[in-house]
Order: sequence, then C-alpha cells, then structure tokens
Amino acid sequence: MGCIMTILKMCCRSLTFSSPSSAAAAAGDDDDDGIEANIPPRREKYDVFISFRGEDTRNGITSHLHAALLQKKIETYIDNRLQKGEEIGPALQEAIEKSTQSVIIFSQNYASSTWCLDELVHIIECNERYGQKVIPVFYDINPSDVRKQHGSYAGAFAQLEKRFKDNIDKVHKWREALTSAANLSGFEYPNKGGFKESLLVAVVKRTSPRNGRSSSNTH
Repeated sequence: MGCIMTILKMCCRSLTFSSPSSAAAAAGDDDDDGIEANIPPRREKYDVFISFRGEDTRNGITSHLHAALLQKKIETYIDNRLQKGEEIGPALQEAIEKSTQSVIIFSQNYASSTWCLDELVHIIECNERYGQKVIPVFYDINPSDVRKQHGSYAGAFAQLEKRFKDNIDKVHKWREALTSAANLSGFEYPNKGGFKESLLVAVVKRTSPRNGRSSSNTH
C-alpha cells in the first residue's frame, strides 16, 4: 500500500511540473505558426535590371524589350517612376544587387541624368565585385561617344563638371563607369529604318539565365 501511495505522489508531481512547460511549448508553436503565416514570400532576385533614360526610350525600345523579356518569363526589374531627386535610393540599389544581370540602354540623353549615372556606377560595381553580367545596348548613339564621352555626352559632362565642381570625384566615377560599360560586348541600335525585332531577339537570348553571369570585353 505504501508503495502504491509513493507512485501516485510521484505521478502527481510529474503532472504538476510538466503541464505548464508543455502548454507554453504548445502555445509557442502556435505563435510561430501564426508569425510565419503573416510573413509574405520574399523575392530573392531578378533575372534582369534595365537601366534607361525615360524621355529617350521609355515608350520605345525599353517598353518593347521589357515586354519581350516578360514573354519569355524572364523576371525583370524596371523603374517606371519619373526619376526625381539627386540620387537613387536604397530600394533601387538593392534591386540592382539582387539582379543576375543588367541591361543598360545608352541613349543621347542618358549622361544628362545623374540618376542614370548613379545607377550605372552601382551596376559596374556589382559587375566587378560579384561578376554580375552587364549588357550595354547603344540606342541611336555611337559606342565610342559613350566610351570617350564625346558628342552629346561631352555637352552633358561640361554641365556636370560645373554643377559638381566641389565634388569632381563623383564626375570622375561617372566617366569611369561609362568607359567600363562601353568596353563590354553589347548591341548597337542605330534607330534608322524603323524598329528591328531582331535586336530584341538577340538581347533576350543574351539575357537567358542559361548564358551564365560573366561579361566579356569587346576587342
């Protein structure tokens, strides 16, 4: 009889001490499930980031390229907002960093936008640090003008050097980024004789994830 009473007392003690912790653990599991259910799925990366000068190409080659990429189910980041302000924000920088590759559409007025130039600097940094693929498209502009900042780019930089005379290092970074990008293998689009779908096909083919991440220099 004494043994039976001892066993019963031990069982009661076990129930008394284990119940609160078990209930707390169960409640914790329920809380975790609730938290996880409320966290939206996070996009890890984009296949392509498009850098472009809106006033030159938004309703032309850029929109056509964007549509062609989406048709091939290539995840593409394109900033369709009007570019205001002096510098690109953290969200745009993050979008560049999370992209496997960037397509830069150089046009006559690209260099007159500090927003575009800041995008370009960050794209080239990602190319050099992480091997991010970069594909330049020269729309109605000679690659040499981009590389050496001639033509319309010479006029743009004359204004930028006056505007940023107290921060000339920034201007030098823009120049270096343009030269680096223009030295990469890309595509020329003279914008003569109408729209050429063959160019889009070639660009889309180059942006396919199967084509790797490295950029090759033009020789």
